[in-house]
Amino acid sequence: MRSRNMSVALLATILLLAFGAWVVLFFQGTGTTARVPAATTTAKAPATTAPVAFNPPNLEDAPPKIRDAVLLGYKIMTETKKYAGKYVGNDLACTNCHFDGGRSLNTITLVGVGAAYPLYRSRRDYATDLTLRTQGCFERSMNGTAPAWNSQIMQSLLVYFQWISKGIPIYAQIPWMPFPASLDNKHQPDAAAGATVYGEVCARCHGDNGNGTPIAPALWGDGAYNDGAGIHRIRTFSVFAWRFMPKNAPSLTQEQALDVAAFVREKPRPHFTSTHPDKVEREIALPLGQ
Repeated sequence: MRSRNMSVALLATILLLAFGAWVVLFFQGTGTTARVPAATTTAKAPATTAPVAFNPPNLEDAPPKIRDAVLLGYKIMTETKKYAGKYVGNDLACTNCHFDGGRSLNTITLVGVGAAYPLYRSRRDYATDLTLRTQGCFERSMNGTAPAWNSQIMQSLLVYFQWISKGIPIYAQIPWMPFPASLDNKHQPDAAAGATVYGEVCARCHGDNGNGTPIAPALWGDGAYNDGAGIHRIRTFSVFAWRFMPKNAPSLTQEQALDVAAFVREKPRPHFTSTHPDKVEREIALPLGQ
């Protein structure tokens, strides 16, 4: 009787051990499959990210600790000569190119720049942050001098840029940025034809002599941007003119935009004199060694 019981117990033990070994092997195999993809697997599941929406926040909704700086940044953008006059050398304001302080979609908008920078700039031949970019605008488009990075002017602008970029993920694909480099049109710009376009369409706002009026900025002369500004390039001016001019009712053809850009480019304007090298000084060889 005792021998029979021992045999039954031994058989049960063997069966339990066998079952336990099977369980261990099963879960080890299952875990390995779930955690480590096969070496031959190269395809990745497509990323599912929500599209970026153009929805700049209200300035007054900025947190109390930064609200004053945000509001001042907007004032600097829209009334540049009043609030940052010592850095401005012409009659322009930032909002002449960046309508409503850059908060409009129908302009060279600045909504999203806080998420897009730093980025590579060919002018610097290096990665550039928003401070360097903004200083360049003062020196070129405003024909002035660059505010220091730690000045109230610059810091307020940077805070403003960040606030109007609220909700846009860092380095997201932003549909409205960057501003197009050119119209990609094979038409050869004709300054003579551009003179006709200017007289028929542009002069009513910018003045017959291009010196500006109370409703539109100067396009040449002492009150205009200098020859180092990006808008001085035919390709940049033509994109701006075709997309946004006349303001609130753009109607130029691409060919007209290219022609009037060529006409305006030939007009006299301040000369840009650099006070420091454009290029970022390379002290360390790139790419870095491993």
